[in-house]
Amino acid sequence: MKQFRILICIAGCVLLLAACKKDYEAVPLEKVTIEYVFDKDDSLGTYAEKFLNTVYSDLPSGYNRVGGDILDAASDDAISGLVGTANVSQLATGAYSSFAPIADETPWTSCYAGIRTASIFVSNIDVSPVKDKLPNGTSVRYAWKGEARFLRALFYFELLKRYGGIPLMGDTARQLGDDVQIPRSSFADCVQYLVHECDAIKDSLRPNPVQVPEVNSHRATRGAALALKARILLYAASPLFNGQNIDPKNPLTGYTDYDKERWKLAADAARDMINEHTFSLLPNTKDIFITQNNSEVIFFRQGSNTTTIETTNGPVGFAQVAHGRTNPTQELVDAFPMANGLPITDPNSGYRSDDPYTNRDPRLASSILYNGAQWLNTQLQTFDGGANKPGGTEPGSKTSYYMRKFMGNFENATQYSNTSHDWIILRYTEVLLNFAEAENEYNGPTEEVYQVLKDLRQRAGIAAGDDGMYGLTASASQDVMRQIIHNERRLELAFEEHRFWDIRRWKIAEQVYKNPLHGMQIINDGGSLSYNIIPVFTPAFSSPKMYLYPIPYDEVVKNDNMRQNPGW
Repeated sequence: MKQFRILICIAGCVLLLAACKKDYEAVPLEKVTIEYVFDKDDSLGTYAEKFLNTVYSDLPSGYNRVGGDILDAASDDAISGLVGTANVSQLATGAYSSFAPIADETPWTSCYAGIRTASIFVSNIDVSPVKDKLPNGTSVRYAWKGEARFLRALFYFELLKRYGGIPLMGDTARQLGDDVQIPRSSFADCVQYLVHECDAIKDSLRPNPVQVPEVNSHRATRGAALALKARILLYAASPLFNGQNIDPKNPLTGYTDYDKERWKLAADAARDMINEHTFSLLPNTKDIFITQNNSEVIFFRQGSNTTTIETTNGPVGFAQVAHGRTNPTQELVDAFPMANGLPITDPNSGYRSDDPYTNRDPRLASSILYNGAQWLNTQLQTFDGGANKPGGTEPGSKTSYYMRKFMGNFENATQYSNTSHDWIILRYTEVLLNFAEAENEYNGPTEEVYQVLKDLRQRAGIAAGDDGMYGLTASASQDVMRQIIHNERRLELAFEEHRFWDIRRWKIAEQVYKNPLHGMQIINDGGSLSYNIIPVFTPAFSSPKMYLYPIPYDEVVKNDNMRQNPGW
């Protein structure tokens, strides 16, 4: 009999015991073996399902996860409001190495732990004679196995976008003493493997919409597999990996040739997801993040009903203490067009520098809190010395802006109350934008591309205009449309851990990081406000090495077959 007496400490299954204490408390720790979890006599798969839940618990939550900050505070969309040096600021300046990685943003160990746990499940679940079936007739056991494979693919992708090609472990869950001198697989092989996994499991996963969502909405579904495939192929087609490999002949850091057809694969994958017609845009963007089981959410990490997001990121200066941790930049604010859809740089837009927040794209107000915005039944004062930017020991936002996105509807409330805060990993808006980007790169600005942007702008509340173009440039060139799509993606997906990766896969990070980031200095002179754009933070980017993370030093030392990324 194959005994795994150290299963829990190796696979991270302490969480299993903690989550299921009542069921396990009568079982001595040394008796918890593979045979106990995957019981050949357990037709309900009771412990196997609890084991699967531990794999879900390894999913990252993006809310302020990088030393208390969101990852986007290492991009050009935000900076940390922490007084002192934040981990995320070190990430934005390149103050890390293979010896000294950034805490909470070097997930090599945690992702491989999740991969290992998922593989244990995949390799052993067939032992359990689970008899339940889904409403469509699929065995629950097959669905669970598909879920574990999906989670494993997602962990691999988190590694792939950071490091390039990584070691692929297959279904084998290695033990202490096993040979782990496994080389990195090529980038191309990793993409092929992950796409194959998504294709292989899509028909065994639960269909959408999910039955009994109050129990099963967190599970990986067919839609999740299709959406993950579309994201993987979009990254694979992007310049960083397709045509602008930082080490052109190195198959670990990307493809060694350019192939336009990769954009078609990405567009087709996103189109397949869209054509399922199982997800749709919500009319109100605020509700996406605080309303569970809505039509736009494809896959998420379960959160809880708390006020943590509000008290961490909300404006200072209220009786209910908040810390204003995420400070959006002027660069992001300026990226939002006017309510007529025209960019603020267009002389016909109606933008006024002395009244910068009036008649703007409604998505600005749903994403960012600015001077004069309504919050907690008060008009915010983010001018110097104002109630919400007082200076002193609790100075307030460094940019005069606070993040609004993800929070509950507290504009007219007097205090925060518990709000659902699931972390959305895949959602329908991203799939639409993935399609628009890939389709434009392959076929140019087709009517399908325009329709995606019109739908998003209509949902946002931008005026259609007499021409029905929502401020978009008619008959745009491919290059112009590319910039429109990039900006639309920036606005729609702000703070959701996309911008940081987008500027890398588009191979524009060295341009983005070469200049200081800015905020707005607002001076109140007897009720008359003046606005001055000022530098607030200077990022840095060492090209080309910073396009990929360094492989952790310990991994290189202990594995003779492990190759480090260029420049590290």
